[in-house]
Amino acid sequence: MGILDLFLQSSSSISLLGALLVLLLVYLVSSSSFSSQKEGKEPPGPRPLPVLGNLLQLDLKRPYHTLLKLSKKYGSVFTVYLGPKKVVVLTGYKTVKEALVNHAEEFGERDPLPIMHEYEKGHGILWSNGDSWKEMRRFALTNLRDFGMGRKASEDKIIEECNNLIGVLKKFKGRSKYLITVFFQMLTSIYLYRFEYDDPEFTSLVDSISARLQLLGSPSIQVYNMFPRFCKWIANRRSFLRWGAASIKQNLQLFSRLKETLNPQMCRGFVDAFLVRKQKLEKSGITNSHFHDENLMITVQNLFSAGTETSATTLRWGLLLMAKYANIQDQVQEEVSREIGSRQVQVEDRKNLHFTNAVIHETQRLANIAPMSLPHRTTQDVTFQGYVIKKGTAVAPLLISVLYDESEWERPHSFYPAHFLDKDGKFVKREAFMPFSAGHRACPGESLARMELFIFFTTLLQHFRFTPPPGVSEDELDLTPHLRLTLDPLPHKLCAAPVHEEEEGLRI
Repeated sequence: MGILDLFLQSSSSISLLGALLVLLLVYLVSSSSFSSQKEGKEPPGPRPLPVLGNLLQLDLKRPYHTLLKLSKKYGSVFTVYLGPKKVVVLTGYKTVKEALVNHAEEFGERDPLPIMHEYEKGHGILWSNGDSWKEMRRFALTNLRDFGMGRKASEDKIIEECNNLIGVLKKFKGRSKYLITVFFQMLTSIYLYRFEYDDPEFTSLVDSISARLQLLGSPSIQVYNMFPRFCKWIANRRSFLRWGAASIKQNLQLFSRLKETLNPQMCRGFVDAFLVRKQKLEKSGITNSHFHDENLMITVQNLFSAGTETSATTLRWGLLLMAKYANIQDQVQEEVSREIGSRQVQVEDRKNLHFTNAVIHETQRLANIAPMSLPHRTTQDVTFQGYVIKKGTAVAPLLISVLYDESEWERPHSFYPAHFLDKDGKFVKREAFMPFSAGHRACPGESLARMELFIFFTTLLQHFRFTPPPGVSEDELDLTPHLRLTLDPLPHKLCAAPVHEEEEGLRI
């Protein structure tokens, strides 16, 4: 969908086009924000139009596809204009790694989307910068480790929720919406406390996350992010902020209950640890620290949204791929049966399940659920691969170009678990495997996500065989992604036949 398609499909297309013409006239009279190549060798790119930049060349439903095509013409470092905003795009494993890892400081800031800055006000982890970001990230990583992230304590919670998921799928005949619910539940048990799956308060929190992520990926929100001064009237913007306000109100109620029962000597989770630190700083007379209620609210929301949707989406892709490629599912289940049998799957089993581990990694690679990563920003003028990139320039590391890099992967566009196996069938790491991004802004919950995916995927394949529904062939299962903020599989139904005779079959 291009920018004109978005306007023409609107019920008020005439007024929208009229507003666009007014913007164009205002720009031509008063603005000179677009500059051609100035002194120094700046990254090349397609010539932008006034106001619109290169929007007429972009597919707003799949912008990463357009950027990949442009990289074929302009190289691995090039410039596009998203409206009036200049963005330097980085493509390919070597280029993205060089920027995010070798030049981590120069490319280490986040370039916040206007809708996110409007909502979060620079707080939290995902979209913040400076000392506040450093403090919140450091505190989050330290305390998540203290509460077991990546260790036995987290493993026990994951196993508990995995078994609950199997029970829930049986009870509700496999409704797939419970995949995101179960990951949200697991995280709430780490940060707050455990809800029942059908608790209205809990389901409301889950619905809020799903709704906001859906809105963030919409073309109209993308247009708002490019023209925030002129597009505040967009309905999806108001809906996003309304969902956000409801979520904040609900979380405030949860935090209030936790404050009333807070015991500094026995922290129950992340929120308790934050509140205790805040109290200590206040007692010491420090009133201007980054440990305030706004940072607590946004940090917890960041951790929930990043930690639930991504894991649930990846698992959905994994089950769909198993149903589509029955021969690969056969090999996974044979290995699981041989190495584990019917006992509970544990993280330590990963070292013996080479093929299963390869399948999980290949699912993450092929699904590439965050094809564009989150935008970065340069902290200073930097000369990169012979080009001058000015301080404050938005940078888009195209992760899909890393995960599909033809110079790094033998079959980049195919589901091919052998990408992660050596000649002896042993699992091997690949440097170009970068689904969690890299450098200072890499996902802080990577170890937890890897543990979750392994236990959930392996346990589900231990109990069930996934197939297309009756009347649908494997070839008819569509792998075309649906863009929200992440790339999701299209809505689909699968059948889950029990591996063990005493278990009940499902349709999910």
